[in-house]
Amino acid sequence: MDIKGRVIQLLALQTGEGKNGAWKKQDFVIETEGQYPKKVCISAWGDKINESALQIGNDVNVSFDIESREYNGRWYTDVKAWKIESLSASSVEAAPTASTSSRPTTELPTTFKSDDEDSLPF
Repeated sequence: MDIKGRVIQLLALQTGEGKNGAWKKQDFVIETEGQYPKKVCISAWGDKINESALQIGNDVNVSFDIESREYNGRWYTDVKAWKIESLSASSVEAAPTASTSSRPTTELPTTFKSDDEDSLPF
């Protein structure tokens, strides 16, 4: 899956030592565009951390997988990035429809009369 958005927060870099050697994890939050923007926290592990793209204010395209796991009767969901690409200003200008929503839009009437009756029972 892919998601486009602007990096709005970088959480602290986490590092550690495991049975397979050293590891590092970078969590970051992006905000999507559109009528109803969403904030999504995404994790990048090891060499998937693209430090040049992960700067606050940068527009990015993140390819990710979603994985859930159960622990002690509770379920936890992770959003793990496997590719992070920075969107340059020139590519955004060249394709303005790439960041717009793909949902169909409905045109609203330009006039509304207050004496119109609703057919709803409430």
